[in-house]
Amino acid sequence: MLRYLPFLLVLALWICAFVDCLNTPEEEVRHLPKVVWVIIVLLFGEVLVGPVAWLLTGKVRRSPATGGPAPAGWRRGDARWVAPDDNPEFLRSLGQDDQDDRGKG
Repeated sequence: MLRYLPFLLVLALWICAFVDCLNTPEEEVRHLPKVVWVIIVLLFGEVLVGPVAWLLTGKVRRSPATGGPAPAGWRRGDARWVAPDDNPEFLRSLGQDDQDDRGKG
């Protein structure tokens, strides 16, 4: 059973890179067109050249901590964004909702 492990690991990496390549939007693909990357991953998957090349250079990577660019209102130093419990407009709207509920009940 252990003798099949390297083959299964290569197969898993091959499938992972192929699915990742297919699911990546065209604007996030680097260096080559997406179709060419798919062909490279498929043709050179058995020797790991295609999947490793895709995972290292083919896609724009983001750090896990950021996960991508934050929406404009969420950036640090941007005075427009305020947490809901500190936002006076949000708190006023809660008070209005309570008054509306009392008037109906």
